[in-house]
Amino acid sequence: MGKARQSAAPLYDRVRDALHARILDGTYPPGSRLPTEHELCESYGVSRITIRQALERLRQEGWVEKIHGQGTFVQRSRAVQNISALQSFSEAMTPLGHRVSNRVESVRVVDANSQLSSRLRLNAQARVTEIQRVRMLDGVAVSFEVTYAAHEIGEQLLTADLANRDIFHVIEQDCGERIGHADLSIRSMPASEAVAAALEVEPGSSLLGIERVVYSRDGAPVLFEALNYRGDAFQYQLRIERSKR
Repeated sequence: MGKARQSAAPLYDRVRDALHARILDGTYPPGSRLPTEHELCESYGVSRITIRQALERLRQEGWVEKIHGQGTFVQRSRAVQNISALQSFSEAMTPLGHRVSNRVESVRVVDANSQLSSRLRLNAQARVTEIQRVRMLDGVAVSFEVTYAAHEIGEQLLTADLANRDIFHVIEQDCGERIGHADLSIRSMPASEAVAAALEVEPGSSLLGIERVVYSRDGAPVLFEALNYRGDAFQYQLRIERSKR
């Protein structure tokens, strides 16, 4: 019966399955380039249109990506962060064996606009500390983050070693403010030219956009963050339970 099902499957699906197996067994490791379409045609004895259909199926499933003028590459594994607990980036990634580093793009004091004033519960004339950083995972830029903080916390962040320390750690260890919870909104968004350059992706590429308001344990907002993650390098994960009836 297995042979009957296999023979009934479209030819491009059988090629897709063969290539997928070679990705899983490490013949084509993450980041490697697949053979050319011509080489795959010869290897599998099929037409170029069949190879293209098989590669497109793998691309749609997230196993490969096609880079214009360079070829088709096996996607690198995505780092996964569980969002059932509020953790800093390094707190989540370091125990998994990843190396985290930060590239500070800018630290400055700016006037709070209406959105910041609302999120951080500030008056109309307030000024906030703005921090722009690129987060590096194993030497690869995976996120562009803009963080805003006001009052004493903002002043402390102006002089903190943000290239080597997490902002959460500065808040809790230097400012003595315990972090309690955060509200998040998540959506897909295109990369602006500035963010695309920082993350080394094409402008307009789809990013995982996250807005996060971080609160202290007494319920006061302490940070507003706009996080932009490369979708091909990072994903959030969440376990949910079905309610008992």
